[in-house]
Amino acid sequence: MPLSELPGYKGEVLKLLTEASVSIGDLVQVIKDGAIYEGVLMPRYELADELHLVIKLKSGYNIGIRITPNIRVIKLGAGTKPTFTPPPLPKSKPELPKVSIISTGGTIASRVDYRTGAVGAALSAEDLISIVPELSDIANIRAEILYRVFSEDVHAPHWTGMANAVAKHINEGAEGIVICHGTDTMGYTAAALSFALQNLPVPVILVGSQRSSDRPSSDAAMNLINAVFAAAKAPFAEVAISMHESVSDTSTVVHKGTKVRKCHTSRRDAFESVNASPLAKVESGKITMLTTNYTERDPKRRLVLKPNFDERVALIKFHPGTNPKLIDYLVDEGYLGIVLEGTGLGHVGDYLLDSIKRAVQKGVVIGMTSQCIWGRVNMNVYDRGMDLQTMGVIPLEDMLPETALVKLMWVFGQTKDTDEVKKLLLTNIAGEISARTIYG
Repeated sequence: MPLSELPGYKGEVLKLLTEASVSIGDLVQVIKDGAIYEGVLMPRYELADELHLVIKLKSGYNIGIRITPNIRVIKLGAGTKPTFTPPPLPKSKPELPKVSIISTGGTIASRVDYRTGAVGAALSAEDLISIVPELSDIANIRAEILYRVFSEDVHAPHWTGMANAVAKHINEGAEGIVICHGTDTMGYTAAALSFALQNLPVPVILVGSQRSSDRPSSDAAMNLINAVFAAAKAPFAEVAISMHESVSDTSTVVHKGTKVRKCHTSRRDAFESVNASPLAKVESGKITMLTTNYTERDPKRRLVLKPNFDERVALIKFHPGTNPKLIDYLVDEGYLGIVLEGTGLGHVGDYLLDSIKRAVQKGVVIGMTSQCIWGRVNMNVYDRGMDLQTMGVIPLEDMLPETALVKLMWVFGQTKDTDEVKKLLLTNIAGEISARTIYG
């Protein structure tokens, strides 16, 4: 049997499967130690070991079975190699709101890549619509594939591209925008678009998933449905992130784009609003606003596009023993700004002070945020905070460090005048600075 019919298998397991005359996609029965397993033989990734075979059970889950001398494999029926063929696109309904889905990649637009065993970008925006037919009852969908990248590869040029794409769709009549994006850096992108897309007339909702759409436990469908619902019908016009509220498939929560952080690596409810209330909750086809502090939707409002960023900005997380040469290096490399993620109310070790002073003297703009998740910096309480301010370090209130980094990139994309940079940095442009800290 050609190796191409059993990709990923080698050694003893390849010999076993070849003797059983099975190939990928066949329905097989595996008998081992008195237990019987039935399922479809799946391919393995190229770097897999030689000791296991993988079958997909009727439940939809894959299991690996270790090869032992007493194992038997029996072919129950011929099959086909696993493929993905999306069903036909549902018919659009022109009377419904017009929502554009812009796909950039990420797990929500991914499937398992059996060449490597990893999750790979495979589904187009049209695929997402076709496998979630509920979308056709919510909005008249237009889809665009902008990028096919995972979120760890997204940075300022992609933010600019997304902002321009959103502007194009809004100018062409979209009444809401949904951006499919990987979750790991979705908070950075949401902040970037919050600054780049000003005076929004309609919502721009970023959405992702923690588990790829071809897995039984995927959160992709519900997240996408509720994101489109919010884009089509929400009363606000802001950049936001919409994700699961809990681990159950009951509701999603919409978070302000400058006040949200991914707080868990894998849970469905990984995202939380920080130092602010979520904007809204979407459940069973209903939107419940959770705050009165939002910009209202207004189709007559004219979008102001400011999509430029300058990446010569760094975020340094202070830790005991932080090497001051890190700051010196950034200054010598021509960086324009540094965001410090200090301790507590906004402090760093005294061994950094000389390098910070030198950086400010050379015109580098330095802002201070806190490592604490909740609360705000207050550099007027202790001597160290006062000393840093005297040097020229700017307290950034309750801005998240990630948001502060993105904002400083954006500010330098608008102007290089130091006084104007400092003024913009402390101006509350997109709700990134709370008027007061929420306690409790």
